Amino acid sequence: MAGRVRAILIAGPTASGKSALAVRLAQQLGGVVVNADSMQVYRDLRIITARPTPEEEAAAPHRLFGHVDAAVNHSVGEWMREVGPVLRDVWAQGGLPVVTGGTGLYFRALTEGLSQIPAVPEEVRAAVRAASEGVPAAALHDDLRIRDPATAATLRPTDRQRILRALEIFAATGRPLVSFHGEREGRLLDLGETVAVFLSPEREVVYSRIDARFDAMMSLGALEEVSALARRDLDPALPCMRAHGVPWLIRALQGEMALPEAIERAKLDTRHYAKRQYTWFRHQAAGWTWAGPEEAEELVLRHMQAS
Repeated sequence: MAGRVRAILIAGPTASGKSALAVRLAQQLGGVVVNADSMQVYRDLRIITARPTPEEEAAAPHRLFGHVDAAVNHSVGEWMREVGPVLRDVWAQGGLPVVTGGTGLYFRALTEGLSQIPAVPEEVRAAVRAASEGVPAAALHDDLRIRDPATAATLRPTDRQRILRALEIFAATGRPLVSFHGEREGRLLDLGETVAVFLSPEREVVYSRIDARFDAMMSLGALEEVSALARRDLDPALPCMRAHGVPWLIRALQGEMALPEAIERAKLDTRHYAKRQYTWFRHQAAGWTWAGPEEAEELVLRHMQAS
Protein backbone atom coordinates (compact mmCIF):
# COMPACT_ATOMS: atom_id res chain seq x y z
CA MET A 1 0.00 0.00 0.00
CA ALA A 2 1.45 3.35 -1.03
CA GLY A 3 1.40 6.22 1.43
CA ARG A 4 0.50 6.51 5.07
CA VAL A 5 -2.64 4.80 6.34
CA ARG A 6 -4.82 7.40 8.06
CA ALA A 7 -7.63 5.08 9.17
CA ILE A 8 -8.76 1.50 9.26
CA LEU A 9 -12.32 0.78 8.11
CA ILE A 10 -13.97 -2.41 9.33
CA ALA A 11 -17.43 -3.18 7.93
CA GLY A 12 -19.45 -6.36 7.66
CA PRO A 13 -22.85 -7.89 8.31
CA THR A 14 -24.29 -7.82 11.78
CA ALA A 15 -22.83 -10.49 14.09
CA SER A 16 -19.70 -10.91 11.95
CA GLY A 17 -17.28 -9.98 14.73
CA LYS A 18 -16.55 -6.36 13.77
CA SER A 19 -16.48 -4.96 17.31
CA ALA A 20 -14.07 -7.56 18.66
CA LEU A 21 -11.73 -7.14 15.68
CA ALA A 22 -11.81 -3.35 16.01
CA VAL A 23 -10.84 -3.56 19.68
CA ARG A 24 -7.94 -5.94 18.97
CA LEU A 25 -6.64 -3.69 16.21
CA ALA A 26 -7.00 -0.57 18.34
CA GLN A 27 -5.02 -2.24 21.12
CA GLN A 28 -2.21 -3.30 18.79
CA LEU A 29 -1.99 -0.10 16.75
CA GLY A 30 -2.69 2.63 19.28
CA GLY A 31 -6.08 3.16 17.76
CA VAL A 32 -9.46 4.59 18.73
CA VAL A 33 -12.63 2.68 17.83
CA VAL A 34 -15.06 5.03 16.05
CA ASN A 35 -18.67 3.99 15.52
CA ALA A 36 -20.14 3.78 12.01
CA ASP A 37 -23.39 2.01 12.91
CA SER A 38 -26.60 4.02 12.72
CA MET A 39 -28.26 2.21 15.62
CA GLN A 40 -25.33 2.04 18.03
CA VAL A 41 -25.38 5.83 18.34
CA TYR A 42 -28.48 5.59 20.57
CA ARG A 43 -27.93 5.56 24.32
CA ASP A 44 -31.31 3.96 25.04
CA LEU A 45 -30.48 0.64 23.37
CA ARG A 46 -27.12 -0.78 24.40
CA ILE A 47 -28.22 -4.41 24.56
CA ILE A 48 -30.46 -4.90 21.54
CA THR A 49 -28.17 -2.97 19.18
CA ALA A 50 -25.13 -5.01 20.34
CA ARG A 51 -23.19 -1.95 21.32
CA PRO A 52 -19.72 -2.68 22.70
CA THR A 53 -19.85 -3.91 26.26
CA PRO A 54 -18.35 -1.85 29.12
CA GLU A 55 -15.47 -4.35 29.12
CA GLU A 56 -14.81 -3.75 25.41
CA GLU A 57 -15.03 0.02 25.88
CA ALA A 58 -12.49 -0.23 28.70
CA ALA A 59 -10.09 -2.23 26.51
CA ALA A 60 -9.67 0.59 23.96
CA PRO A 61 -10.97 4.14 23.51
CA HIS A 62 -14.41 4.32 21.87
CA ARG A 63 -16.09 7.33 20.25
CA LEU A 64 -19.63 8.07 18.99
CA PHE A 65 -21.30 5.15 20.75
CA GLY A 66 -24.50 5.71 22.74
CA HIS A 67 -24.35 9.51 22.62
CA VAL A 68 -27.73 10.24 20.96
CA ASP A 69 -31.14 10.25 22.63
CA ALA A 70 -33.81 7.99 21.15
CA ALA A 71 -36.06 10.97 20.43
CA VAL A 72 -33.53 12.35 17.91
CA ASN A 73 -33.93 11.56 14.21
CA HIS A 74 -30.20 10.99 13.76
CA SER A 75 -28.94 10.82 10.17
CA VAL A 76 -25.84 10.24 8.09
CA GLY A 77 -25.50 14.02 7.83
CA GLU A 78 -25.45 14.35 11.62
CA TRP A 79 -22.90 11.55 11.84
CA MET A 80 -20.64 13.27 9.33
CA ARG A 81 -20.79 16.49 11.34
CA GLU A 82 -19.79 14.50 14.43
CA VAL A 83 -17.16 12.19 12.98
CA GLY A 84 -15.04 14.91 11.36
CA PRO A 85 -13.97 16.50 14.66
CA VAL A 86 -13.47 13.03 16.17
CA LEU A 87 -11.09 12.00 13.39
CA ARG A 88 -9.15 15.26 13.65
CA ASP A 89 -8.89 14.85 17.42
CA VAL A 90 -7.56 11.29 17.09
CA TRP A 91 -5.01 12.35 14.47
CA ALA A 92 -3.92 15.35 16.55
CA GLN A 93 -3.10 12.98 19.40
CA GLY A 94 -1.11 10.69 17.12
CA GLY A 95 -3.75 7.96 17.12
CA LEU A 96 -5.29 5.83 14.40
CA PRO A 97 -9.08 5.80 13.88
CA VAL A 98 -10.52 2.30 13.57
CA VAL A 99 -13.93 3.06 12.09
CA THR A 100 -16.31 0.13 12.42
CA GLY A 101 -19.96 -0.58 11.79
CA GLY A 102 -22.47 -2.07 9.42
CA THR A 103 -24.04 1.06 7.92
CA GLY A 104 -22.83 1.28 4.35
CA LEU A 105 -24.09 4.83 3.81
CA TYR A 106 -21.86 6.08 6.63
CA PHE A 107 -18.77 4.61 4.98
CA ARG A 108 -19.79 5.96 1.59
CA ALA A 109 -20.25 9.44 3.01
CA LEU A 110 -16.91 9.19 4.81
CA THR A 111 -14.95 8.30 1.67
CA GLU A 112 -17.06 9.87 -1.10
CA GLY A 113 -18.89 12.75 0.57
CA LEU A 114 -22.54 13.45 1.22
CA SER A 115 -25.26 13.91 -1.34
CA GLN A 116 -26.17 17.58 -1.38
CA ILE A 117 -29.77 17.20 -0.26
CA PRO A 118 -31.20 20.47 1.05
CA ALA A 119 -32.55 20.70 4.58
CA VAL A 120 -36.28 20.15 4.85
CA PRO A 121 -38.09 23.03 6.59
CA GLU A 122 -39.59 21.91 9.88
CA GLU A 123 -43.10 22.93 8.81
CA VAL A 124 -42.84 20.74 5.70
CA ARG A 125 -41.54 17.80 7.74
CA ALA A 126 -44.34 18.22 10.28
CA ALA A 127 -46.99 18.38 7.54
CA VAL A 128 -45.74 15.21 5.85
CA ARG A 129 -45.52 13.35 9.18
CA ALA A 130 -49.01 14.48 10.21
CA ALA A 131 -50.50 13.38 6.88
CA SER A 132 -48.78 9.99 7.14
CA GLU A 133 -49.89 9.20 10.68
CA GLY A 134 -51.74 5.90 10.72
CA VAL A 135 -51.12 5.31 7.00
CA PRO A 136 -49.52 1.92 6.22
CA ALA A 137 -46.02 2.02 4.76
CA ALA A 138 -47.21 0.30 1.58
CA ALA A 139 -49.78 3.04 1.00
CA LEU A 140 -47.14 5.71 1.53
CA HIS A 141 -44.97 3.89 -0.99
CA ASP A 142 -47.86 4.00 -3.48
CA ASP A 143 -48.12 7.75 -2.91
CA LEU A 144 -44.38 8.15 -3.45
CA ARG A 145 -44.57 6.09 -6.63
CA ILE A 146 -47.07 8.60 -8.04
CA ARG A 147 -45.06 11.66 -7.00
CA ASP A 148 -41.50 10.35 -7.36
CA PRO A 149 -41.42 7.04 -9.22
CA ALA A 150 -37.62 7.06 -9.63
CA THR A 151 -36.99 7.12 -5.88
CA ALA A 152 -39.88 4.77 -5.11
CA ALA A 153 -38.29 2.17 -7.36
CA THR A 154 -35.21 2.14 -5.09
CA LEU A 155 -37.10 1.66 -1.81
CA ARG A 156 -38.79 -1.33 -0.23
CA PRO A 157 -42.54 -0.74 0.37
CA THR A 158 -41.97 -1.62 4.03
CA ASP A 159 -39.21 0.96 4.60
CA ARG A 160 -41.39 3.62 6.19
CA GLN A 161 -38.60 5.91 7.35
CA ARG A 162 -36.91 6.23 3.96
CA ILE A 163 -40.27 6.58 2.19
CA LEU A 164 -41.18 9.47 4.49
CA ARG A 165 -37.78 11.03 3.88
CA ALA A 166 -38.34 10.88 0.11
CA LEU A 167 -41.82 12.39 0.48
CA GLU A 168 -40.39 15.21 2.60
CA ILE A 169 -37.66 15.99 0.06
CA PHE A 170 -40.17 16.01 -2.79
CA ALA A 171 -42.56 18.23 -0.84
CA ALA A 172 -39.76 20.66 0.01
CA THR A 173 -37.96 20.79 -3.35
CA GLY A 174 -40.22 19.36 -6.03
CA ARG A 175 -37.31 17.12 -7.05
CA PRO A 176 -36.88 13.36 -6.72
CA LEU A 177 -34.61 12.33 -3.88
CA VAL A 178 -32.44 10.26 -6.25
CA SER A 179 -31.76 13.36 -8.36
CA PHE A 180 -29.47 14.64 -5.59
CA HIS A 181 -27.40 11.47 -5.31
CA GLY A 182 -24.85 12.46 -7.94
CA GLU A 183 -24.13 15.77 -6.21
CA ARG A 184 -21.61 14.95 -3.49
CA GLU A 185 -19.11 16.93 -1.47
CA GLY A 186 -17.32 16.89 1.84
CA ARG A 187 -15.57 13.53 2.00
CA LEU A 188 -13.32 13.17 5.03
CA LEU A 189 -11.08 10.35 3.82
CA ASP A 190 -9.83 9.09 0.51
CA LEU A 191 -10.32 5.33 0.35
CA GLY A 192 -6.68 5.06 -0.74
CA GLU A 193 -5.63 6.44 2.65
CA THR A 194 -7.29 3.58 4.48
CA VAL A 195 -7.25 -0.16 4.95
CA ALA A 196 -10.88 -1.01 4.21
CA VAL A 197 -12.00 -4.53 5.07
CA PHE A 198 -15.44 -6.12 4.82
CA LEU A 199 -15.75 -9.10 7.16
CA SER A 200 -17.43 -11.89 5.24
CA PRO A 201 -18.09 -15.06 7.22
CA GLU A 202 -20.19 -17.72 5.53
CA ARG A 203 -23.80 -16.58 5.57
CA GLU A 204 -25.07 -19.59 7.46
CA VAL A 205 -22.48 -18.90 10.15
CA VAL A 206 -23.71 -15.30 10.43
CA TYR A 207 -27.34 -16.40 10.59
CA SER A 208 -26.54 -18.86 13.37
CA ARG A 209 -24.67 -16.15 15.29
CA ILE A 210 -27.61 -13.77 14.89
CA ASP A 211 -29.99 -16.27 16.45
CA ALA A 212 -27.62 -17.11 19.31
CA ARG A 213 -26.87 -13.45 19.95
CA PHE A 214 -30.53 -12.50 20.13
CA ASP A 215 -31.11 -15.23 22.70
CA ALA A 216 -28.18 -13.84 24.66
CA MET A 217 -29.61 -10.33 24.39
CA MET A 218 -32.88 -11.53 25.86
CA SER A 219 -31.07 -13.08 28.80
CA LEU A 220 -29.17 -9.82 29.35
CA GLY A 221 -32.31 -7.70 29.59
CA ALA A 222 -33.25 -6.69 26.05
CA LEU A 223 -36.97 -6.95 26.82
CA GLU A 224 -36.63 -4.61 29.80
CA GLU A 225 -34.59 -2.21 27.68
CA VAL A 226 -37.26 -2.11 24.98
CA SER A 227 -39.99 -1.77 27.60
CA ALA A 228 -38.31 1.36 28.95
CA LEU A 229 -38.11 2.75 25.42
CA ALA A 230 -41.79 1.95 24.76
CA ARG A 231 -42.81 3.86 27.88
CA ARG A 232 -41.42 7.02 26.32
CA ASP A 233 -44.22 6.88 23.70
CA LEU A 234 -41.99 8.13 20.89
CA ASP A 235 -42.92 8.46 17.21
CA PRO A 236 -42.70 4.90 15.80
CA ALA A 237 -41.12 6.32 12.62
CA LEU A 238 -38.00 7.40 14.53
CA PRO A 239 -34.92 5.33 13.64
CA CYS A 240 -34.42 4.10 17.20
CA MET A 241 -37.93 2.67 17.24
CA ARG A 242 -37.10 0.60 14.17
CA ALA A 243 -33.92 -1.03 15.49
CA HIS A 244 -33.95 -4.74 14.77
CA GLY A 245 -36.12 -6.49 17.32
CA VAL A 246 -37.64 -3.37 18.82
CA PRO A 247 -40.99 -3.30 16.92
CA TRP A 248 -41.59 -7.01 17.53
CA LEU A 249 -40.76 -6.89 21.22
CA ILE A 250 -43.01 -3.85 21.64
CA ARG A 251 -45.85 -5.81 20.06
CA ALA A 252 -45.20 -8.62 22.51
CA LEU A 253 -45.17 -6.19 25.43
CA GLN A 254 -48.49 -4.79 24.25
CA GLY A 255 -50.02 -8.25 24.10
CA GLU A 256 -50.36 -8.30 20.31
CA MET A 257 -48.33 -11.50 19.96
CA ALA A 258 -46.62 -14.10 22.08
CA LEU A 259 -43.04 -13.38 23.09
CA PRO A 260 -41.57 -16.50 21.40
CA GLU A 261 -43.15 -15.44 18.09
CA ALA A 262 -41.81 -11.91 18.51
CA ILE A 263 -38.32 -13.28 19.11
CA GLU A 264 -38.45 -15.44 15.99
CA ARG A 265 -39.70 -12.51 13.90
CA ALA A 266 -36.89 -10.34 15.24
CA LYS A 267 -34.29 -12.96 14.38
CA LEU A 268 -35.73 -13.30 10.87
CA ASP A 269 -35.66 -9.53 10.29
CA THR A 270 -32.04 -9.41 11.43
CA ARG A 271 -31.04 -12.27 9.13
CA HIS A 272 -32.71 -10.45 6.22
CA TYR A 273 -30.79 -7.31 7.15
CA ALA A 274 -27.50 -9.21 7.13
CA LYS A 275 -28.31 -10.48 3.65
CA ARG A 276 -28.91 -6.91 2.48
CA GLN A 277 -25.58 -5.83 3.98
CA TYR A 278 -23.73 -8.43 1.93
CA THR A 279 -25.55 -7.28 -1.20
CA TRP A 280 -25.03 -3.56 -0.59
CA PHE A 281 -21.30 -3.82 -0.03
CA ARG A 282 -20.85 -6.14 -2.99
CA HIS A 283 -22.45 -3.61 -5.35
CA GLN A 284 -21.79 -0.24 -3.68
CA ALA A 285 -18.34 -0.50 -2.07
CA ALA A 286 -15.69 -0.93 -4.74
CA GLY A 287 -12.15 -0.93 -3.41
CA TRP A 288 -12.89 -2.82 -0.19
CA THR A 289 -11.13 -6.09 0.60
CA TRP A 290 -13.40 -8.98 1.60
CA ALA A 291 -11.90 -11.27 4.20
CA GLY A 292 -12.95 -13.97 6.59
CA PRO A 293 -12.73 -13.12 10.29
CA GLU A 294 -9.69 -15.39 10.69
CA GLU A 295 -7.61 -13.59 8.04
CA ALA A 296 -8.85 -10.01 8.43
CA GLU A 297 -6.65 -9.12 11.41
CA GLU A 298 -3.50 -10.44 9.75
CA LEU A 299 -4.42 -8.66 6.52
CA VAL A 300 -4.79 -5.29 8.26
CA LEU A 301 -1.56 -5.68 10.23
CA ARG A 302 0.33 -6.67 7.10
CA HIS A 303 -0.93 -3.57 5.30
CA MET A 304 0.06 -1.38 8.22
CA GLN A 305 3.59 -2.78 8.24
CA ALA A 306 3.90 -2.11 4.51
CA SER A 307 2.60 1.45 4.65
